[in-house]
Amino acid sequence: MIRLFALAFAAASIIAQYLIWFHAPVEESMGVVQKIFYTHMPLAWWSTVSFFVNFVASILYLAKRRDAYSRLAGAAAELGVLFSGLALVTGMCWARPIWNVWWTWDPRLTTTLVMWFVYAAYLLLRASDVGGQRQSAVLAVLGVVAFLDVPLVFISARYWRSIHPSVLGSQGGGMEPEMWLAVLANLAAMGLLWFALLAFRTRQLGAGAAVTALMRHGSIRN
Repeated sequence: MIRLFALAFAAASIIAQYLIWFHAPVEESMGVVQKIFYTHMPLAWWSTVSFFVNFVASILYLAKRRDAYSRLAGAAAELGVLFSGLALVTGMCWARPIWNVWWTWDPRLTTTLVMWFVYAAYLLLRASDVGGQRQSAVLAVLGVVAFLDVPLVFISARYWRSIHPSVLGSQGGGMEPEMWLAVLANLAAMGLLWFALLAFRTRQLGAGAAVTALMRHGSIRN
């Protein structure tokens, strides 16, 4: 399954790159630098999906106390931090020639940065031994609470004074149909990569937990 998703991503990414550079027109005001958007938006979108999966898996762990849900929550959080971090970096690369600054304390950027730090702290806590046997429950509670910032990121560009464009607005972000096709193709390609990475990392965490259990069982017998 993982290999299938990886191969599908490779094929989809080739098509997506073709649509970016040869099908979608160059934006009139921003020029070729606007094409960063076709990578920036899918990264931001799938980071949001990652944090939602972490939120749902955390609730399921609190309800059923199954370690598989805890591992899924951890894998999703790792992808969320990775993808949102890359979204911030690509956003900065896009902002420099357009806004003439690498960073500005815009509501969308600020809430995204806060979200990144919250989930980075979640991963640091997960990597530590804090909480002992109750660590998974503590992490699940944090995963539920941390998700409160995610809707703020989504609505920040809509309801607060923000210079960040709202792509899903009533005007459709002012994009041509060819641009939307490139966006959707890159969303799909990034989604295939996301599914492959999530499945791989979840399986890896499961294997690590099995090895740890075997080592513990062996040390007890000895």
